[in-house]
Formats: sequence, C-alpha cells, structure tokens
Amino acid sequence: MAHVEKVSVALTAEMLAAVREAVESGEYASSSEVMREALRDWKRRRLLEQREIEELRCLWQEGLESGSGRFADMAAIKAEARRRLVQAQEP
Repeated sequence: MAHVEKVSVALTAEMLAAVREAVESGEYASSSEVMREALRDWKRRRLLEQREIEELRCLWQEGLESGSGRFADMAAIKAEARRRLVQAQEP
C-alpha cells in the first residue's frame, strides 16, 4: 500500500453503526477498509457526474449550433406534445 496518513472523520451514530456492522459481519476487515471503499465509490461517482455534465454541455452547444427551433413558443411545443400523445394512444 502507498504512503498512508491517518485522519479523523466525524460520523453520525447511524453511519458509525453501519460501518461497525459491516466490519463485525466480516464483510470488511476494518473500518478503514470501509472508508477506503466509500471514497473510491465517491470518486467514481464524481467522475461519472463530471462526464455527464460535459456530455450535456456538448449536447447543449450542438443544439445551439443547430439553429432555431421549429416551434414559435411554449404553447406551440405543448400543442405538438398533446398531438403526439393523442396519436400514440390511437389503436
């Protein structure tokens, strides 16, 4: 294992109970192992969120660059949505 540094973490009673339960059940060898996995999951989730945000930015820019929409206003958009809903419900 790479260089490790001890840190103090404050947890709610509920969180601490969950950590202790995971260790006592044998799922993890130590509370440190639980915290390391939680941090790895947190890092993965943040990376995924950053990728999703970047994808949304690209799609937004692509939409802007595609030109004006075909509907004049929100009322026209809603009317089209209602038309499609009725059409989808027809046998």
